[in-house]
Amino acid sequence: FLPCRLRWLASSYQFSFFDRPRALSSAPRFRFRFRLWLSLATCFCLSLTLPNIGKHNADAALLLPRVPTPLAVAELSASHRGSLARLSAATAGASSSSSDGVHTIQILMSDTGGGHRASANALRDALDALYPGQFQCDIVDIYTDYGPFFPYNAYVPLYKIMAEYSFLWDWFYHFGATPLGLALNEFFLEAFCFDPFKECMSRESGDTGKRAEMVVSVHPLCQDIPLKIMTSLDTNGKSRTKGRTTPFVTVVTDLGGAHPTWFNKGVDTCFVPSDVLYDAAIKRGVQPSQLIERGLPIRSGFWGDHADAPSAAKPAGGKKEGGLFGWFPFGTGESSAAKGEKSIVSGAKKSKSQLRDELELKQDIPTVLVVGGGDGMGGIVGQAEALGAKLNADAPDDASDPAFQMVVVCGNNEGAQKQLEAKQWGKGVAVQVNGFVYNMDEYMRASDAIVTKAGPGTIAEASICGLPCMLSSYL
Repeated sequence: FLPCRLRWLASSYQFSFFDRPRALSSAPRFRFRFRLWLSLATCFCLSLTLPNIGKHNADAALLLPRVPTPLAVAELSASHRGSLARLSAATAGASSSSSDGVHTIQILMSDTGGGHRASANALRDALDALYPGQFQCDIVDIYTDYGPFFPYNAYVPLYKIMAEYSFLWDWFYHFGATPLGLALNEFFLEAFCFDPFKECMSRESGDTGKRAEMVVSVHPLCQDIPLKIMTSLDTNGKSRTKGRTTPFVTVVTDLGGAHPTWFNKGVDTCFVPSDVLYDAAIKRGVQPSQLIERGLPIRSGFWGDHADAPSAAKPAGGKKEGGLFGWFPFGTGESSAAKGEKSIVSGAKKSKSQLRDELELKQDIPTVLVVGGGDGMGGIVGQAEALGAKLNADAPDDASDPAFQMVVVCGNNEGAQKQLEAKQWGKGVAVQVNGFVYNMDEYMRASDAIVTKAGPGTIAEASICGLPCMLSSYL
């Protein structure tokens, strides 16, 4: 892209730029300056499309009493199953389903933070458990894998940089939420990413030999351009705005606040996790008949804790459930008990004492869990050091054993893990430092409190476990 810009700038001259720098008349000088300004503005605006991860207010704890039942919860009631069913259905015209009864869903996301992939995995696992062998999910990081050039194919490292310097993230987030920012984002995505992303969305899903029968987005920048691409595919390139037949569903994975790009009135169904985001979607033009208020998708390790929770879904404008999402030609939205199907509730949960033994934690002392998301962000090193120092200071001086215990999960942040492992904490506090873990549900159940950045998935999972939260930051 940059060489093209430079060639375009050079064409402003009727001579060699380096040989005759003083020979410019006023007209060529004006043309060159205009093109230089426009080129710089274009490069600047490209950066405005950096993914926005939905800003979570630091006082998001106030929203916890309003958080509805998690979307991927186990032992779903009739209304739970009907809602989950509508997530993966292809319109009543899903006659394109394969002859062997296997249906395909493509889930679009970007690894800008761990929550988007975790949500995609949770949806896939819930479908596998509720409808075994009937769905194949193709989870794709569309920007990393199909972005044509910088910055589109570098969203993940750029997000980590901006999370390190949060003032940059704040600036891009807020500008990107303005009408100008939204318009620039839409324009440049369609100009540069339409064809590469079309290759992604037209690829074969699973082993069915055909493209996905339905698309689900779990990322704020996977609404506008994928909807246009899907419409183009469904109309054989005749239109990008009308004629789409492939169902498209958005599952919003933010909690207390969400970027406007999450909400597109062209989707078939939009799942939101809170009253705040339900209202935000309405303001963006999404109709009540398109909205379902349901909790966040959660990992399978947390399913059994909330099995008997009452439904908190808002009615979607009188829309009937019908079938698997009312779209695939099987399933009725009835409860598993009514249909005699296998429940996806986990077996009996282990006690806190059992979990502490298995996790090599000390028994009978207060234990705090410190996490920073899958990437170990939110200033996890400073928080762990401050908390460890405070716990050590509060421990009795004459105690022979630690009085407190702290578990730090650094995720993929290897630097933070090495730094904390090398630290001397003092005899008053026992500290266990981990990298990325796959049994976060066990660590939460084995703890007495959690200190974390305001990641929506972590908040929801801690709430399910009844674990008191101290929220440190939104990044």
